Amino acid sequence: MTDAITTPQMLKALESMCETIEDEKEYLSDLDGAIGDGDHGVNMAKCFREVKKKLAVTSAADVGSLFKDVGMVVLNSVGGAMGALYGTFFLKLSQESAGKSEVDLDDLVRIFQTGEQGILDIGKASLGDKTLIDTLSPAVRAIEAAEKEGKSLAGALADFEQAAKQGMESTTDMLAKMGRASRLGERTIGHQDAGATSCYFILRSLASAVSA
Repeated sequence: MTDAITTPQMLKALESMCETIEDEKEYLSDLDGAIGDGDHGVNMAKCFREVKKKLAVTSAADVGSLFKDVGMVVLNSVGGAMGALYGTFFLKLSQESAGKSEVDLDDLVRIFQTGEQGILDIGKASLGDKTLIDTLSPAVRAIEAAEKEGKSLAGALADFEQAAKQGMESTTDMLAKMGRASRLGERTIGHQDAGATSCYFILRSLASAVSA
C-alpha cells in the first residue's frame, strides 16, 4: 500500500491532537459555558495531557494499538459522558485497525464507520440533536462518498475534515436535545456545541495523519 497512513504518521497525528486540545481548552470551555457547565475544555485538556504522556512512552507497533492506548486513557481520565463517548470511539477505531501497521482509505472508511456506530450505540443521539454526532456523522458520510468516487486518500481526508467543520458549525443554529444543555431550550440556539467542536479538533488531527 502506497496511499496509506503508517503507524508513525498516526502517532504524529495523535500527538498533534493532544496539542490542539490543550491550545483550544479555553475556547472549548467558553463554548460550554454558554449552555453547559463550562468545564469541557478543562476536562478535555486534562485528559489529553495524560494521552500525550502515554503516547510518549508507547510501545504500540500498529495503528490499532495506538488507538487502544488513547481509548483506555480517555476512558480512565474523563468523567461523565464525554469520557465514555470518546473512549468508546477510540477503542472501536482500535478494534477495526488491530494489527495493521498502516491503513488505507478502505480501512479508514471501516474504522470511522465503526467508531461512529460505537458512539451512536451508547450516546443515543441523532443528527440535529446538537452533539458531537453532528460533526462525526457528516464526516463519515463524506469519506464514504470520497471512496466511492475513487478519490485519493488525501482528497478523501480533505473532504472528511471539511464535512466535520461544516457539521460543527451547523450546531450553532440547533436546539439542544441532549444532556444538561437540553434544559435551556431555546436559549441554546445561537451557540456552537462544545462537544461538536472538540470532535472537530479530534477529526481534523486524525485527517492530518496523511501528511504527518
